[in-house]
Amino acid sequence: MTLTDTNSPLNADQARRVQQALADLNDAQRQWLSGYLAGLGAQSAGESPTGDSSPAPAAATALTVLYGSQTGNAEGVAELAAERARAKGFEVTLTSMADAGKKTLKAVERLLVVVSTQGDGDPPDPALEFHELVMGRKAPKLTGTRYAVLGLGDASYEHFCQTGKEFDARLAELGGERLRERADCDVDYEERAEAWIDEVLASLAGDLATPPPAEAAETDAAQGAQPSYSKKHPFMAEVLTRQPLNGRGSDKQTLHLELSLEDSGLEYLPGDAVGVVPQNDPAHVDELIAMLKLDAESPLDEGRVLRDALLADFEVTTLTRPFLKQWAEWSQAPELQRLLGEEARDELRDWLHGRQIIDVIEQFPVDGIDAAQFSAALRKLPPRLYSIASSQAAAADEVHLTVAVVRYETHGRARNGVTTSYLADRIEPGDRVPIYIDRNKQFKLPDDDEAPLIMIGPGTGVAPFRAFLQEREERGAGGDNWLFFGDRHFRSDFLYQAEWLKWRQQGLLTRLDVAFSRDQADKVYVQDRMREQAERLYAWLEAGAYVYVCGDAEFMAPDVHQALRDIIREQGGHGEAGADDYLRQLQQEKRYQRDIY
Repeated sequence: MTLTDTNSPLNADQARRVQQALADLNDAQRQWLSGYLAGLGAQSAGESPTGDSSPAPAAATALTVLYGSQTGNAEGVAELAAERARAKGFEVTLTSMADAGKKTLKAVERLLVVVSTQGDGDPPDPALEFHELVMGRKAPKLTGTRYAVLGLGDASYEHFCQTGKEFDARLAELGGERLRERADCDVDYEERAEAWIDEVLASLAGDLATPPPAEAAETDAAQGAQPSYSKKHPFMAEVLTRQPLNGRGSDKQTLHLELSLEDSGLEYLPGDAVGVVPQNDPAHVDELIAMLKLDAESPLDEGRVLRDALLADFEVTTLTRPFLKQWAEWSQAPELQRLLGEEARDELRDWLHGRQIIDVIEQFPVDGIDAAQFSAALRKLPPRLYSIASSQAAAADEVHLTVAVVRYETHGRARNGVTTSYLADRIEPGDRVPIYIDRNKQFKLPDDDEAPLIMIGPGTGVAPFRAFLQEREERGAGGDNWLFFGDRHFRSDFLYQAEWLKWRQQGLLTRLDVAFSRDQADKVYVQDRMREQAERLYAWLEAGAYVYVCGDAEFMAPDVHQALRDIIREQGGHGEAGADDYLRQLQQEKRYQRDIY
């Protein structure tokens, strides 16, 4: 029997910890523990065996850490906050917003919120219902609750950390008292997040009756130690294979990469991602340095020189509002200052489209900026995440990636994706690439191998479903599998075609529906194929199918979501509200999972 918060009086975090502790005990140890707990219960019910009538020690100071996470970053920060709080003596409840409700908020005195922002300022999928509750009329009053909010986001988006800002403002409206000012973290969030955790816990230190023993704190800190390889300490993986996936005549370039994990100890599950730590294009870096009239060998801190730092450490392409504000201050350019004004938000959004840092430097030149000033205005070069396209059970000591190479032209300049051009143009089989595994707990196969799967993944969004089917093949899973795949042309863009057809012939892939948008006058997409199969698709949902969506967050994911909603409404006889409730229930049961970007 698996212990959970639904079959016990424990909350989800307590149930998980008890289950983990019990898993390490043998039968004799469990019997002893059972007797010990029975004796402890009898002792607490009456007078202690020694006759000591001294009062019981005060309960530990309670702290709730609540997180909303799409890819796992916010969850990781929340787990770190919980570990550090426990080490200081707090009784911590760690809860996903997917499992939180009105009762959760009403009972909280001390609350830490860690939440990411998706797409155009939206909450992550697991937080949607809780966000709706908190923002709505049914939200409870929070007088007496002290809280702090950490937002995760990407400063290149207009609505940077919007969900964190909304939670922070709303908790105050409901009567909560801020422990610390909200922190908004960009893609290089780790250092700022750790500092925020320490600041908040310092603010709460006065609530603790006594500090924890140093030994206990050290033990907890050791348990929270980072894995051997991480974003800061990546594994140098050898490139075994780099194979083009598109056929002759395609206007796209998609690569299949196989990387060696031999001797790394790295493990992953289908649904996880690989973080690739890239280098910037040397030609672009050299052009940037020349435009700034700087010396490539200008010294920076930690023994670095400018060119090396711009190649490996800093984001030198993507524009962010903080960079624009700094450049506007340096240049004093009236046009740039006007674009940054509140009344020009829409105009700025249009102006930013297709532009990069080098375009700003060229259009609004500044003399006299030195290497240290320029590098200080840049954010760190973030790794890029790629959905894993293999099962480790099928490809031991390897990890496979599906990479769409980004190349385009805007404003008279040829542009290349930072990581995709690095992998396509400057890395060969035999070279080594710095990588780490990025866990995604929100995009996982069901434990039930008999459960049917509906997988919707156009383009490189199909990558994790190759991993899903490899895993199910290795497990001997009996559940049906249905794949919706789309791309531009059947002849040149049917990624992994031979593998899908082999699995369909073998019976592992029960159904395969494809949409090639440019092969006919009227464009056809995966959501159109879903609507064509509406009756059958709804029958699969009613039979317990899990729905997985991977790919573009801006267009594809909303269109697929709307198609699902319409199918549920029409085939199930639900109204608009009923269809929304159906989808929410699927999400709560983890039967509707999305990995979108």
